[in-house]
Amino acid sequence: MRAFIAIELPGSIREALAGKQERFRRVSPDARWTRPEGIHLTLKFLGEISAEQEAQVKEALGGIGPFAKFAVSVNGFGFFPDAKRPRVFWAGLDAPPGLALLAEQVENAVAPLGFPKENRAFRPHLTLARFKIPRPQPKLAAILAASGVSDLGTFEVSEYFLWQSRLLPGGPEYHKVARFP
Repeated sequence: MRAFIAIELPGSIREALAGKQERFRRVSPDARWTRPEGIHLTLKFLGEISAEQEAQVKEALGGIGPFAKFAVSVNGFGFFPDAKRPRVFWAGLDAPPGLALLAEQVENAVAPLGFPKENRAFRPHLTLARFKIPRPQPKLAAILAASGVSDLGTFEVSEYFLWQSRLLPGGPEYHKVARFP
């Protein structure tokens, strides 16, 4: 199965993001927009894993143990790698060190199972769209500049999940496989 480890967003945050996406979609129709129900905070992408690896991942994540709850605020937007050559359009997150610590613990837990650690520092974000061709998006950038920083709400993180991702013609479909409080 194709798998990843992520934090689920509450409905109120997904609704706020959907409202913003609708406005942005009008000026950037060539982007592949993430369906609001599919937006999540990824801690680690695993890729294709076997049933044996799934069991190993569950055991490894279970070994992390409980973590202190923390709040994450969704605000601002940006591009990866940058606005001149965007591949990803994202919503930004303000989070305490607990989020980066959790991501590091997840990385360390699954690394011995053959899932390489990321070379880049953890940059928490919510992917809203992807661009097939990395070229400037001046209309989208203009809307962002005119609207300033948008506060889309705050949510509490008290759990994360191992997810299965099925790639379908209408877009990916996600299913929770295991919960880690």
